[in-house]
Amino acid sequence: MPKKFLIAGAGIAGLTLAKVLQDLNYDFELFESSEKVRGIGAGFGLASNAMKAFEILGLSEEVVPLGHMLKDFEIQDWKGKTILKADTERLINNYNNENFAVHRADLHEFLVSKINPTKIKTNKKVTFFEQSYEKVVLHFTDGSSIEGDFLISADGINSVIRQQLLKHSTPRYAGYICWRSIVEDKSYESKKSIETWGANGRFGLTPLINNKIYWYACVNTPLNSSVYNYKLDDIQKHFKDYSGQIRNVLQKTNPEKIITTPIMDIKPINNYVFNRVLLIGDAAHATTPNMGQGACMAIEDVCVLFDELVKKDTDILSAFEGYNQRRLKRTHYIIDTSRLAGKVAQIENKFLIAIRNFAFRSLPKSITQSPLEDLLEEDFMKK
Repeated sequence: MPKKFLIAGAGIAGLTLAKVLQDLNYDFELFESSEKVRGIGAGFGLASNAMKAFEILGLSEEVVPLGHMLKDFEIQDWKGKTILKADTERLINNYNNENFAVHRADLHEFLVSKINPTKIKTNKKVTFFEQSYEKVVLHFTDGSSIEGDFLISADGINSVIRQQLLKHSTPRYAGYICWRSIVEDKSYESKKSIETWGANGRFGLTPLINNKIYWYACVNTPLNSSVYNYKLDDIQKHFKDYSGQIRNVLQKTNPEKIITTPIMDIKPINNYVFNRVLLIGDAAHATTPNMGQGACMAIEDVCVLFDELVKKDTDILSAFEGYNQRRLKRTHYIIDTSRLAGKVAQIENKFLIAIRNFAFRSLPKSITQSPLEDLLEEDFMKK
């Protein structure tokens, strides 16, 4: 008898998994709490490891045109002087794929186009689930429920499913706010992503296709402080001493299209499998964006699960356990390293900033690049 998967959450993890299950001829239904499946956010990186995962899943050729290829990632001080260049070349060589930046909405639209529309159900917000030895039942706020053989929790950092399983696994605040937006600038031609570090916070610029620029800005502040009410004028004033490039991008920004969010992650958990329930993506290992690996880890998740499903054939529970064993160490490393990287990047004390910048400029690359070692060197597909 065919096995049915229930997928909660139509983000990148849920959509990519739905495409994989469809290709493997599994029965599934994908449930999204919103009225429409759409990419909420701005731009993000698809590093070489994510592109390798898409290649394994047979999607890379169609994903590449959605992205803007990035040759370099550079960290600068507020005067525009280089602090550090990430060793993106090693990442590219290790996975034999380039790094890209994409608009979240474009990737969502592409993934949705690959899935049988009758399998996607919107306006389905999960309230709780039940599982027995043989089945899982998912319940929704509209009073309906559905039964399946397996439940995949891809419902993000605020996952109802994870928090039912692990009541204390709630989002934790990283200590800073983030503003994001996308502007059009035909004069900006670059294959470099730049992040500026200064006493007033961080400001990142990443080129996208079609003459678009994705920008983000991070400022230390208590959760729900008055800084969360900042408008574009306030952001411009806050970064008025930063580079002309930054001021120019802010000048071209539509005030109505700025996204304001607190930066959150979840403390690493010890298990992603709970009998017939599996956690993937941010529901399993939400991370701060400081390593640009949030979406990448979700795509890796699906790729590893795909490998396990193919290898274990009809033994789904065994495939879940194989996924669990292969994903815990790597995703824990990303969460911990990214959170630490954010603390280093968000230093406000000018004396400590000077020490940090001098250290990054003076120390050997083997030391300054060490936080990236597991990402750069490890093959996420290894057994």
